[in-house]
Amino acid sequence: MSAVLDIIASAGLWAAVLRIATPLILGTLGALLSERSGVLNLGIEGIMTFGAMIGWLSVYHGADLWTGFLVAALAGALFGLLHAVLTVTLGLSQHVSGLGVTLFASSFSYYVFRLAVPVAGTPPTIKPFQPIAIPGLSDLPFVGPAFFAQTPPTYVAILLALVLAYLVFRTPLGLAIRMTGENPHAAEAQGINPMVVRYGAVMAGSALMAMAGAFLTLSAFNSFFPTMVQGRGWICIALVVFASWRPERALLGALLFAFFDGFQLRLQTVLGGAVPYQLFLMIPYILSIAALAVMARRARVPQALMQPYRRGER
Repeated sequence: MSAVLDIIASAGLWAAVLRIATPLILGTLGALLSERSGVLNLGIEGIMTFGAMIGWLSVYHGADLWTGFLVAALAGALFGLLHAVLTVTLGLSQHVSGLGVTLFASSFSYYVFRLAVPVAGTPPTIKPFQPIAIPGLSDLPFVGPAFFAQTPPTYVAILLALVLAYLVFRTPLGLAIRMTGENPHAAEAQGINPMVVRYGAVMAGSALMAMAGAFLTLSAFNSFFPTMVQGRGWICIALVVFASWRPERALLGALLFAFFDGFQLRLQTVLGGAVPYQLFLMIPYILSIAALAVMARRARVPQALMQPYRRGER
């Protein structure tokens, strides 16, 4: 029991929680924005993979790190455009289109990577973002090294969660997005074009998903390998439900999962081989499923989610 308390009281654990949570925050915000407008985007896993690859590749060929993030965001928006054409304009199945985008983006990522980087024993690396200590705050006992010595994208992700929470619930644009996700025909009656809103939300959400992937190669690691996303996209889809489609709760949900993940890694070190490591790997998913089961019962799904919109139809 003392070992568990020591882990929880460690500043290193909480610093790791923020690092682990960053791609989950960005990916969950992207999925949430898309779903708020009524479009489910299951292409998130592939979009994150492509964002990780193209962001890294841009920096590898001479771009600066922030440009790499921008390139990833633009690439994600293009995949969002593809998904929107298939689901919003053509009214095809959002499940099938999303899975198709995931398969295409993942395979295309590996194809482009192998064209640009020949097969080698050791993947080439770049110099990633370095932690930035916030003057005054980073020197505080425990809190400073835990929360105020992160890489810039982590601060950006937390800020985006707060900005999106304000945008969705406190601005006319957010009202238009929510109306479109609840009743696009009512939104149309108020002079809102649901097609434009859905296109914008899906593309902006996909840009955030690609930025989540870019964080892995430009901040968390310094190289790219095709399997590095490791299911984070599907976790983001579940976190949207956990958050009841609210950005501030999405931030808390991502931090909760990251805590479980960081905790099990340190618990493995403490207990060593006394317990099979597979059990530790299960811990964050089991606890997240339990939390999801509790929260999902009270979640209110956008009424027009996954329902195609056709102008003039009722």
